[in-house]
Formats: sequence, C-alpha cells, structure tokens
Amino acid sequence: MHDDRSSLQDPDLRGHGGELHERAGGGHPRLTTNQGIPISDNQNSLRNGVRGPTLLEDFVLREKIMHFDHERIPERIVHARGSGAHGYFELYESLAEYTHADFLQRAGEKTRVFARFSTVAGGAGSVDLPRDVRGFAVKFYTQEGNWDLVGNNIPVFFIQDAIKFPDLIHSVKMEPDRGFPQAASAHDTFWDFVSLMPESIHMIMWAMSDRAIPRSLRMIEGFGIHTFRFVNAEGQATFVKFHWRPKLGMQSVVWDEALKISGADPDYHRRDLWDAIESGDFPEWELGVQLFDQATADAFEFDVLDSTKIIPEEVVPLKMIGKMVLDRNPDNFFAETEQVAYCPANIVPGIDFSDDPLLQGRLFSYLDTQLKRLGGPNFHQIPINRPVCPMRNFQRDGHMQMSVPKGRVAYEPNSLGGGDTPRECPERGFTTFPRQNDGQAVRLRAESFADHYSQAGQFFRSQTETEQNHMVLALSFELSKVETPYIRERIVGHLRHVDETLARRVANGLGLETLPDAPPAAAQPRHDLPPSPALSIIQKAPKTIQGRMVGCLITDGVDAALVDQVKQAVTAEGAKLKLIAPKVGGAKAADGSRIMADFQLAGGPSVLFDAVVILAAEQGIADLLLEQAAVAFTHDAWQHLKVIGFSQPAEPLLEAAGIKPAMRDDGVVQIGPNGGADRFVAAAKNQRIWAREPKVRLIP
Repeated sequence: MHDDRSSLQDPDLRGHGGELHERAGGGHPRLTTNQGIPISDNQNSLRNGVRGPTLLEDFVLREKIMHFDHERIPERIVHARGSGAHGYFELYESLAEYTHADFLQRAGEKTRVFARFSTVAGGAGSVDLPRDVRGFAVKFYTQEGNWDLVGNNIPVFFIQDAIKFPDLIHSVKMEPDRGFPQAASAHDTFWDFVSLMPESIHMIMWAMSDRAIPRSLRMIEGFGIHTFRFVNAEGQATFVKFHWRPKLGMQSVVWDEALKISGADPDYHRRDLWDAIESGDFPEWELGVQLFDQATADAFEFDVLDSTKIIPEEVVPLKMIGKMVLDRNPDNFFAETEQVAYCPANIVPGIDFSDDPLLQGRLFSYLDTQLKRLGGPNFHQIPINRPVCPMRNFQRDGHMQMSVPKGRVAYEPNSLGGGDTPRECPERGFTTFPRQNDGQAVRLRAESFADHYSQAGQFFRSQTETEQNHMVLALSFELSKVETPYIRERIVGHLRHVDETLARRVANGLGLETLPDAPPAAAQPRHDLPPSPALSIIQKAPKTIQGRMVGCLITDGVDAALVDQVKQAVTAEGAKLKLIAPKVGGAKAADGSRIMADFQLAGGPSVLFDAVVILAAEQGIADLLLEQAAVAFTHDAWQHLKVIGFSQPAEPLLEAAGIKPAMRDDGVVQIGPNGGADRFVAAAKNQRIWAREPKVRLIP
C-alpha cells in the first residue's frame, strides 16, 4: 500500500478527529487521490447517466490512469513484447450505405496498414508463448487521417470500466515485493483480483481456453472489442463491431508444448511471422463487421456498451468487408514496431465511438501513454506514425519538433495568414454523432451490466469436449500456483455460476474435498443460452497444412528419394519441410549425396513443428537411440498429439519413445519407397489427433 505523508506534516494541523478521519468503514485506511482527497467510489468512472459517456471532469479516473500510464519507461506498460509488419487493406465492396469514411467507399481500393501483435502481461524481454491475451492493433493510413483499430485476439475484456484497468494490470504483473512471476497469470494477486471482480469471469473462460496459447500470430483472430458506430453521409448511425479472421484458420498449441517452445525458441511467434513474410507466404485476414441498429441493441438481454459481452454470430452474422495482407517486414524494429503509437481515439470521419465506459477511458489513456513513452507531443511526426495525408494545424514547438512551420500566424481565426492558413471544414471534417443521455452525473454501473456469468457459461458449453478438457486443465494448473487456499475456493465458487460440472471438475483437479458455495450473483445466470459453434477453435478449424511447418529428422544413409517424396507431398499443400539432422552439416544419403539440414537435432525439437517425419536408415538409427534429444523429439510429438510419419528403420526409435505398436493410431503413418507420404499429409491436415489425448494425460 502506498502511504506518502510529508515529513513536515504537523499533527496539530491535521484537523479534528486526527487518525479517525483517515479511516474508512471497517477500520481500513481511507483511499485517497495523490492530493489526499478521499475517494468515495473506486469501481465506477463518472459518466453522464448510467449508460452515458465518461466525463472529462472525473479527476479520480484521470489521475489514476495518468499515473498508471507513466509507471515505466521506456517500454509499454502492457503489450510491451510485440511484433509488427507492413501491408495493405483491400475493400471488397462499398460501405457507403453505412459510413462516409473515405477509404470504405470504393470496392478494390487499397489502404496502407501497419499491424502490431503483442502479449499483454510480460515485459519486452519475455517469451512469445505464455498463456496470455494477444494484442491485435492495425493502423490504417487513410487519405483523411490515421484510423487505429486497437484490440485483442479475444472479443471481451476483464473489466467493464476503465477506472479498474490499473488494478487489473497491477494484479497480473509481477508481484511488486518479489518481481515475479514474469508474463504469467498463475499467481495469487491476479486470481485474488479476479475472485473479487465477477465481471472478469467471462474473460477468464477465454483466457483459460486454447486461444491464449496460439500456434502462430498468423493464426489468431482479432477483435475491436467495443461497440463503435458507422455514420453515413446522411448522418444515420449504425452500431458496428469489428472482427479479423485469419485466412489460415485458427490453431493453438497444447500447454506442455507451449512451455517447451518457450525454452527452445523464446522468439517463436516473432520468427514465424518474419519468416513467413520473407518467404512470400504473406499472412492474410478478412475484416468482418457485425452491423445492427439501436432497436436491435435494445432487444439484447445484455448491454452492447459492456465490453465483457459478445454478440453471438448466430444472432448478428458477420459481413466480410475486406482483407488485410501483411507483405513487408519492418526495416528497423525500434523505429517502426517499437515506436508505433496506436490510440483508439484516432478515428476518421464516418466512424465514431459509443459510450462504452472502458472505451471512454482508453480514449484518454493511450494518448497519455504515448506522450510519456515517446518523449513529448510530436510523436506523430515519427515516420511510422505520420499520416499519408497532409497535417495542417496551429500546434507548435514542443520536445522533438521535426517540422519547420513558416510565417507569423499560429492561431485561428486570423486575418494575417491570407489564404494559406488552414480552416475548419464542416463539409468533410469529423463530426461527432449526436446522442442523448439523461444528463445526470453519477458514479453508477447500469443494471444492464450486471449479468457476469451467462455468457461465460455459453462460451464453455460452445467448446468441444477436447477444448473443455483443456480449460479444466488450465484452470486447475493456474489455481494450483495460487498459494492462498481461500482464493482458489472463491474462484471455484464463481465457476458454479458458470457451469456446475466445470466447477466440480476444477475442484477435483485441485483436490478440494467439498465444493465451495457460490457467491451471490448480481443477476441470475442463465444456463439455457444456445451453444455458438463460432466460439470453438476445433469446430472451425480448416483441414489444411497450408502455412504450417513439418519437421523431418534424417540420418546418414537416408534414402534421398524418400526425402524428396515427403517434400513434394508437403510443399504441394502449401506447407514447408524443414530437415533436422544430428549434425548441422546434414546427413550423407545412401547414394553418397549430402543433404543439408535446417536444424541440428538439439536445436530443432519437435515442438517447433506442426507434424514430424522420421526418416532413419539402418546405419543411423543406432546413434539416434543413444541420443536423448532424438527420443524426446519422438516422445514429445506423440505427447503433443502430432501426426508422426516414419520409415521402417525408425521403428526402434518409436519403441524407445514409448510408442508401442498396440498404442498407435491413424496419426502414426509409415512411409516407404512405395508411398505413404500422401497418407501422412492427409492425417496432418487434421492438425492434431485429439482422440489420443486421454492416452497421454490425466484429465479431471
């Protein structure tokens, strides 16, 4: 707790009551601002009506977020570890019916973009594959200014009001007294916060799902999270939610694999994105929108201003409006990926905000953060942040000013500047959509925000059995790292509102002898919401190996024709074959030729690949059996449910890895001179052999 009292303070001047006046209810110290002003409500920002916009006069919110934004320099407080790339957005059809945003008017028009993907909790030097939310931010360089669509790979968030964001991040960051754990949510302070904030439970279900450990940044979805508005030329507004869908489909890793990847290649996602672009396999996403009017919004049982809720696609289908292609890596990581400054407040005419209280706080926070990180008010002049259209205004000077304004006039209106000074433009200038509210300044949460559990249960029941098992395992693991028993029990109590079976399974995984009571719910949870298949990774997964990487372990004496057979089958499906050998110099084939390797065995474990092939020869298998890395290569591929192709001489290696003939499934495919590579590829298109999982791990 921060308790900063001036050494010059005179006890006699502290007012009547002394220490009594420094205490809140229950004898706790009184929560104050940095000016010592007592705070009556630390849960809700000040807004104009219970569903209205956040007010600029909320000094409690502004001070709290300002201080949070300035906690560290120079890296971002959140989303510090990121990877970025240049590309373009191409519009499929005109959206003039919904918006007058210039870049959304003409089918086929391309707009430059820069996209940045990131983890949230870890520092810039952390690994790529912790269990974490992934940031998904895109800067559109339009002819009417920059539009920043700043979101995550999960469509909901932990909190409903921006005033709680510093508390959330403080809880998930390294604990301040010990400085660990790094980039991990499996510790007491995070789960203590969550257990006391029921609004976080829906997001927790997503964070404990496989979406939090993605296979690749090229294989994640993205969401704008908040409800925004499109405004057309007639001034008519339509609510809109933004969704990015990857061309390659979604894919995740399993938890043990994520841990081992972090050790084998901490830059796994960053390297994967860079290599794909460098090789011409440009990552691609479609941009979809959910469009709905006020009447539709009013008919929902939840509030569209609540960022802990989704609108199921079965209720409001996606309309695909364009695609984003990332086709160029940064020239300099610091100058571009590190200095790019996103801000949700950067919108263009034809796009507008809603009164979502989380969004309203972000409109202030991001700008404030960039002022601190990038040294002053002229960060927009850094090349990666500079608009492609002209910038004309009367703002002057400041730290790191790069332009050289001319003339004597730096104000408006003026008559001395003649016709060369800019003027406001009612015809095309940004105009805020007029909206009504009740006009009463309050710190209250709308009743329509009260249901914290129904959609969390819907999400869980929308998953396949395999995905539900993974969520049970994730919750059991994370909570097993919590040292305080009552925090674990409080979370299980919340899970009873989500799904009783889920709560019992997690309780079993934690060894709880009795099921904790469920806490009182602000609104009665519904358990009859229909499952949404769109929320499942596995149900949407395309049968493909396009964009994936297959690892092929070879030894001296290998049949070069067999290697070619596998390579042709793999590359024909749009995947890459990488060769691994005991030595980095490769292997000597049976015909005397030298086959160069991409990886040395210890540096190319099977966790780095989507499927594996072991093409051993009689003269090389004996050496592999003495190499623990080879046994681990094979064992891990089996444990991680991957498809394994093998030549007959590799049989002893499979046995050494515990893969007995009686245990094998359709994901273990023999490859020989007479074929088998096509069957291997066909099996690998399923991505994982999920039916194998009960054989390799205990699931509560």
